[in-house]
Amino acid sequence: MQYTTLPQIDEKVSKICLGTMTWGQQNTETDAHAQMDMALSEGVNFWDTAEMYPSPPDKDKQGDTERFMGTWFNKTKQRDKVVLASKISPMDFLRDGQTRFNAEHISSAIDDNLERLQTDYIDIYQLHWPERQANFFSQRGYTEAMAAQSLDDLTPFLDTIQALNDEIKKGRIRAYGLSNDTAWGLMRYLWEADKNGLIAPLTVQNPYSLLNRLYEVGMAEIAHRENVGLLAYSPLGFGVLSGKYLGGKRPAGARLTMYDRFARYTNDQAVSATEQYAKIAADAGLDMAQMALAFVNSRHFVTSNIIGATTTEQLKSNIDSINVTLTPDVLDAIEAVHAKHPNPSP
Repeated sequence: MQYTTLPQIDEKVSKICLGTMTWGQQNTETDAHAQMDMALSEGVNFWDTAEMYPSPPDKDKQGDTERFMGTWFNKTKQRDKVVLASKISPMDFLRDGQTRFNAEHISSAIDDNLERLQTDYIDIYQLHWPERQANFFSQRGYTEAMAAQSLDDLTPFLDTIQALNDEIKKGRIRAYGLSNDTAWGLMRYLWEADKNGLIAPLTVQNPYSLLNRLYEVGMAEIAHRENVGLLAYSPLGFGVLSGKYLGGKRPAGARLTMYDRFARYTNDQAVSATEQYAKIAADAGLDMAQMALAFVNSRHFVTSNIIGATTTEQLKSNIDSINVTLTPDVLDAIEAVHAKHPNPSP
């Protein structure tokens, strides 16, 4: 395993991060425990979850992912071996509609996170997506409706930062980060924190893959200059970049087979790009999923690459991508496809 260091908390974290959002939908508690056992044995000490999980969101199953992690921590007594990230998710069905990032709602959410996780602290606490409307979750453009929203109706940035700083002082979280945010959002948090002498975001968890490299435009330089690490999610585009959906296939039990709401990675341009990436992998004698993950692993601005799996076999293969080095010829071929099909899955 390779490791990077989170500067604010001086913590070494694996370049591969264990993603967990299928636990409770596609994976049982037993499956989840097996994945945690394997991840830790392979040196993956960085794990990510959220109060909303499992995904797709389900009011009756909400929180099960964290509960599965909590029972594993209780059983194994290995909480101290894991750098744990979780999130507050502004969804209406959570916490009786407490969807704001103010002190009251953040405190309430952390109460619940800690209870489910059976721990007394979270290493990185993330804002799952902004309160404000913006172009995230496959929204390519900045619309008039987004522009018309007044920030006066939302929690002030400074209030959110102060609430998270207070939780750090209490020891319930060690650091905080953003997720699904924009260049303006990240800079606003950094500016408010700096202006008021407060702790700034440590990480940002945004999508990044061969099918979505929009992070490179604006966000990458900000994160580099301001020392904010990228936690890259959906590096396989919900499994599309494994090649298992090529030719219109829909394998039984696969995510896109089970849930038709995830069309982000299956438009015509994404399909065409995926077919070309598959040829690059085949010509180079590479496993397609490992090639896609190795590309993300190799980016200098990526702190950790969040991988998910529904089987331990998939998990082992994905973790092993850390040992794959892409040749200059493969990287050049990837860039040629990207030039023809730039960011088909924002």
